[in-house]
Amino acid sequence: MRPVAGRADRQVFLNLPYRLYGSDPNWIAPLRMERRQHLDPRRNPWFEHAEAGFFVAWRGKKPVGRISAQIDWLTRERDPSAPAQFGMLEAEGGDLGTIAALLAAAENFARLHGCGRIQGPFSLSINDECGLLIDGFDTPPAMMMGHAPPEYGRALDTLGYAKAKDLVTYELPLEGGLSPVVERTLWRSAVPGVMTARTLRMDLLQEEVAILVEIFNDAWSGNWGFVPFTQSEAQYLAASLKPLIRPELISFAELNGEPVGVFAAIPDLNEAIRGFRGRLLPINWARLLWRLKTGGVHRFRAPLAGVRKRQQRGFSSAEIMYRMFAQVLGALQRGGFTGGEVGWILEDNRPMRRMIEGAGGRLRKTYRIYERTLA
Repeated sequence: MRPVAGRADRQVFLNLPYRLYGSDPNWIAPLRMERRQHLDPRRNPWFEHAEAGFFVAWRGKKPVGRISAQIDWLTRERDPSAPAQFGMLEAEGGDLGTIAALLAAAENFARLHGCGRIQGPFSLSINDECGLLIDGFDTPPAMMMGHAPPEYGRALDTLGYAKAKDLVTYELPLEGGLSPVVERTLWRSAVPGVMTARTLRMDLLQEEVAILVEIFNDAWSGNWGFVPFTQSEAQYLAASLKPLIRPELISFAELNGEPVGVFAAIPDLNEAIRGFRGRLLPINWARLLWRLKTGGVHRFRAPLAGVRKRQQRGFSSAEIMYRMFAQVLGALQRGGFTGGEVGWILEDNRPMRRMIEGAGGRLRKTYRIYERTLA
């Protein structure tokens, strides 16, 4: 076991999953360029308020595992007892000894930074890829969601890690029109005032992202594990996703002219890059553009939805959400999408789960956040 130090070690850390999952038909290789940027403190604004250590497990001269350990100082300012985190866990063959050694390195990082607990996986934040797959191994993940073999969860259980929270995603088919539940909700308007739904204004993208972040940080502020998006993180994410952004797939609800909700969907990049092995050169970049521009992507992911806190009480919250959902659903159907994934959603967020199930959603995958108290 040794920490990542220098460019060569960083390349080993990044390359390991591409070897470990080479024969797994349900693993989608992320773009290597994007992964390098994600871990680069000069490029990723998450490092402005956080720090991370990266470790690789070796068997002789062969790398057999990796893990990250991180501290988010913004979270620690809000809650000094907040746990450290681990993420990006991989181990050849799901080997228990390798996973134990990797977690020991992450736990030591946590202790050195004064933390009495550790949670994960977060890669690198709850606003990035998070959770360990524990159900739904037989289908590929949507973009920005993880894939892992069952052995990882069994190893964490064996090593004394306990469930902190489960995250679920839903498959939403797009056959037919709106479900009866959505139709009834929209018909029985109970929102006082004039409510409209509008699409993203691409010519004002930075301002729109600022509105989205404001709504998200307000809507999610009371949720388990919440970490606010900084404006620089949101702009960074918007810039990286800009080739995927379709204005008609992002809906803002406005009440008397004030934005009170957002529902966002994007084409599922994983469908477009399947088979690329994470590389855009020499010609995969052209294939990617062709698939995105000519309707070669038929699945979507809806990663973000929220309604401001003061509108979350009672029936009005459901109507606001469904109004945005109906607008995006129509755009998805006109755009040739056949289905996609909604979420993740906290397991105990029953209002949101009822809304998605009422719209025809079916449970697709479950991801688990684990935690452990450190001696």
